[in-house]
Amino acid sequence: MNYNLSMERKTVKLQSFSIDTFTFEEALEYANKGQIVTINPEMIQTAKNNKEFANIINNAELVIPDGIGVELGLKILGHKVRRIAGIEFGRKLIDKFSDKPVAFIGAKPEIITKAVANLKNEISNLNAVYIQDGYFKDDERVLNELKSANPKLALIALGSPKQEIFISKAKELLPETLFIGLGGSFDVWSGEVQRAPQIWQRMGLEWLYRTLKEPKRFKRIFPTLPLFVLKVIKEKFMGA
Repeated sequence: MNYNLSMERKTVKLQSFSIDTFTFEEALEYANKGQIVTINPEMIQTAKNNKEFANIINNAELVIPDGIGVELGLKILGHKVRRIAGIEFGRKLIDKFSDKPVAFIGAKPEIITKAVANLKNEISNLNAVYIQDGYFKDDERVLNELKSANPKLALIALGSPKQEIFISKAKELLPETLFIGLGGSFDVWSGEVQRAPQIWQRMGLEWLYRTLKEPKRFKRIFPTLPLFVLKVIKEKFMGA
């Protein structure tokens, strides 16, 4: 499978990183192989201090604005680019590739088992050719098993930047496969974690809802998010 060559990839810069400007539907049509990065302010901050991670983002085939902070940052810079929630995009990719072999890697053993079972109940023809929880220490073993399974879509939920680093290695072995890092999506698909109500999602406050539900996330979100906004304002008026 190849990318839709009739679609030209258009990106804008945010904190020196290129972000794709596709709509949800356009990105879904465009994505067929390579690495998708679902970027948020925390990842941008990490990449600023991690050259390997920065290179991975810069070499990704698609970088979608997952975090509301990224959408806000782009808006400050004058770019009208709507957020594409990684969990929703990943779910639509499963539908798109449901007749092709799909791999799932990440989360706790019981979580990934429930997640895949629930997805199979929703998608009768889902062909899950490889399932591996995220508690492995031997990357080479998993990479070799993944290569043997030869999926056309691989959903990786190891947390960032671990999942992006893993994907960068995997795509060298499977250049025709589409990879996406999805963080905590398996927890939601398993039914163990509930997404924010629709009104929170529409208002772009899903991150706040999750933080209120999981206070331990507070230290991760703050001060990263407000500092990120301040850096973008500085970028607008003084340059990156």
